[in-house]
Amino acid sequence: MYTEFYNLTGQPFQLTPDHRFFFGSSVHKRAMAHLSFGLNQGEGFIVVTGDVGAGKTTLMGYLLSTLDSARYVSATLVTTQLAADDVLRMVASAFGIDQEQADKATLLRRIEAFCDANYRDGKHCLLLIDEVQNLSFQALEELRMLSNFQTDGTALVHSILLGQPQFRRTLASTDLDQLRQRVIASFHLGPISAQETRDYIRHRLSAVGWRDDPSLSEDAYAEIFKQTGGVPRKINVLCSRLLLFGFLEERHELDGAAVTQVAEDLRQETEQVLEIEETAPPEAVAMPVPLPQETVAPVDSKPVEAEAPPRTGRPELVQTEAPSETSDPGAWADAETELATLRHRLETAESQMQRHERMLRWTQLMLKHHERLLRRRMHKAASNG
Repeated sequence: MYTEFYNLTGQPFQLTPDHRFFFGSSVHKRAMAHLSFGLNQGEGFIVVTGDVGAGKTTLMGYLLSTLDSARYVSATLVTTQLAADDVLRMVASAFGIDQEQADKATLLRRIEAFCDANYRDGKHCLLLIDEVQNLSFQALEELRMLSNFQTDGTALVHSILLGQPQFRRTLASTDLDQLRQRVIASFHLGPISAQETRDYIRHRLSAVGWRDDPSLSEDAYAEIFKQTGGVPRKINVLCSRLLLFGFLEERHELDGAAVTQVAEDLRQETEQVLEIEETAPPEAVAMPVPLPQETVAPVDSKPVEAEAPPRTGRPELVQTEAPSETSDPGAWADAETELATLRHRLETAESQMQRHERMLRWTQLMLKHHERLLRRRMHKAASNG
């Protein structure tokens, strides 16, 4: 929707990793340097860790796109919730090796023969494993065994392990001493800086034909960094919604206030999806209401019936008197708690109403946009007819 409004050739902030949008920040350049060093060694394991959304998969996609296909045969594993033997089957399948009805010994022989044949053709087999933190110790040990394949003293399989930070704790286990000793290069991919966040956004926009429409103010870039912490995937999510906001509001200039508003909407939507309920305030203790003084009636007298209040046709509201100055101090504290609770509920309701009003306005704009498109198509069809 917003791509047409801003005359863009594609979606600049799509979530699917795409190496064509690779941005060489300082941390990504250092990661590439470690990868290049590890590949030149021609053996062992290269480990790259990073938080969710740091750009590990995009980095690997860019690396593979730069490799010489005449020198490397690569395979990628992205499903790692597997048993140890299933990992070997996935490796064989990724390299295009027949693994149907094959036992473990047969699989290993076939993988070794495949890698040896490529080595004699002057090619290296490169195995890339994503989400490696999900692998068990036994599965990691199977991968280590693949690194034992050698011909003329040269390792036949070179592996790159991508994972989240917790994989470093796994790697530090005494059960993986042999694997850890074969790690020849490792790097942790952290967030990018505030200046690089600005450059990253402009880089991705320019990749789809951006011509400063919409224009982003400097405080918009600063607010985006503040809201995302420099994590690329979070930047993509926020900026994509920011462009949608600009399209629906028909704005060609976006500032920090717009970023803050979009970020707040995203936060509320996430809370609704995850069903995060706010902590309920402590129940207000009912304030003591003084009871009327009891009157003892004479023995020979009949009980006096209380006169019923006049009916007005609608339920009466029960009013609680405010505690007097001589009341128990606890009553005042309870009253203040109840008042604070009511204020909080009122603020929450007002915030929700404002958000619903914005969503309604956006929906109306979307309907107008689709109506214009439909009219344009009908006019074009009539002209062609």
